[in-house]
Amino acid sequence: MKIPPLNPLKVFEVVARTNNLTTAANELLVSQSAVSRQIAVLEEYLGVQLFTRERVGVRLTEVGVAYAHRIRPAFEEISDATKFITQKYSDNVIRLRTYTTLTARWLIPRLPRFNMQYPGVDVMIANSSAPLDFGTEQCDLAIVFGEGTWPDAESTFLMEDVIEPVCSPAFLESAHGGVRLLEALHSKRLLVSKYRKYDWPAWLAHAGMGDVFDNAEKMIFSSSILTWQAAMDGLGIAIGQSQMLEADIKSGRLVRPFSRPLKTGKGHYLVTPSLQRYSSKIASFKDWLLHEAEQSED
Repeated sequence: MKIPPLNPLKVFEVVARTNNLTTAANELLVSQSAVSRQIAVLEEYLGVQLFTRERVGVRLTEVGVAYAHRIRPAFEEISDATKFITQKYSDNVIRLRTYTTLTARWLIPRLPRFNMQYPGVDVMIANSSAPLDFGTEQCDLAIVFGEGTWPDAESTFLMEDVIEPVCSPAFLESAHGGVRLLEALHSKRLLVSKYRKYDWPAWLAHAGMGDVFDNAEKMIFSSSILTWQAAMDGLGIAIGQSQMLEADIKSGRLVRPFSRPLKTGKGHYLVTPSLQRYSSKIASFKDWLLHEAEQSED
């Protein structure tokens, strides 16, 4: 691939477009003599004369016209591509990638506070549980559940993953029935989220009842949100993520029958591409999210 020096090539494109050395120099923020030197470098590289110097200004030669016609679309493509990449950092939209449970149960109830603090910034949310890949996804940052390491990305810890059983107040009252509550788990339906199917075994082992899960009656749901709704409706007892159920527990829709929270060792992280142009809107959004996470843990 034979490509001439790019700086002289850019100078040629501007001179060819303006047909004036002075105008080109003003656009490029350089002197007229610097423009002339760059044109001379390009002509020497190509071995052809691109301009005819006239008493007033310059005029493209026949080969210069043909060359300008061929390279101008390339510079327009470069300009459009650069605009596409940089525009997302200069507009008023933050593109956030996260997943449905966190969006519905933790983020959305808090977003009105962000809107009040930053009324000129919009948050566009895309939900996905697929592996994170900034190379294919058009997002500025993501909230991801895991252990804090993702390829070609930088992560900031947001909040810890804490789990424990939850149920409706009516279910708790019926579960007592004269026996100890932990023992009652042997005969109660366990509500299981498909994507968090290991939470019950982990918590039961934590409670010294590792044998219960395999023999218990279970009802499996496609999401944590549906699992918790089933618990609110008295279908059984579910495993809850503490930060996601704060409002439901405070309102009394759900109760924590054992008060034995378990930290799973994982957490939710703010993840950004390793190579990302600084943006004040993204920095402000990250700071706000971190503050909200601190408040929810108090």
